[in-house]
This record gives sequence, structure tokens and C-alpha cells, in this order.
Amino acid sequence: QVRLVESGGGLVQAGGSLRLSCAVSGRTFSRYAMGWFRQAPGKERDVVAAISWSGLTTYIADSVKGRFTISIDNAKNTVYLQMNSLKPEDTAVYYCALRRGPEVVAVGPAYDYWGQGTQVTVSS
Repeated sequence: QVRLVESGGGLVQAGGSLRLSCAVSGRTFSRYAMGWFRQAPGKERDVVAAISWSGLTTYIADSVKGRFTISIDNAKNTVYLQMNSLKPEDTAVYYCALRRGPEVVAVGPAYDYWGQGTQVTVSS
């Protein structure tokens, strides 16, 4: 079984920064991709960013481009989401997910394992 645990969420003022972490444990895969998604109240879950296991391929959603960065540390089995210049509209529950296979894909159903989520609240 695969377990994903997010951390790093919290309350921050607009313009501030947070770094989310997602630790992966259990069964490992030689080729995989990781993604960050978010879901605000009353809205659908949207992709934020995704990265290949090698870190060489990344995807950043237009809504956060230039503000958010995704990275991966395979030695620690951890993926990070650095969020800068946060806005109130970034408020959501943030989920990390793992996809078996090397392709970086920006759609939720392509991912096989999900974490429980971490709340990010940005005050104005």
C-alpha cells in the first residue's frame, strides 16, 4: 500500500508564503509522477502543479504560474509545493497525489493514490 501525508498548511496573510510537503511511504515505484491539487468550498478539485519522478518535467497551472514551484526529493520520498505571493483565492484544501507511470498529467483521475489534504487559508 502507498501512503501520502501532506503537511505545511495553515493560515497566512495575503502576500505571504507557505511550503507544503508530501511524504510518500509504503510501496515504491521506479517511475512515477506526483501532483498537487486543491479544492475550495463549493468548487471542483483543480490541478495546481505536477512533477515527474526525476524532477525534469514539471507542470504549473496558469493560475499559480510565477508564484508556486513544485520540487521533489527522491532521497526523502517527498514532494514540495512552494507557494509565494499567496492570494485569498488560493484558499483551499491542498492534496498531493501519486500516479504510477512517468508521464506528468494534469488531471485528477489519472492519479492512483491520494493524501488526506492540508488546509491553506489566506486572509486578506
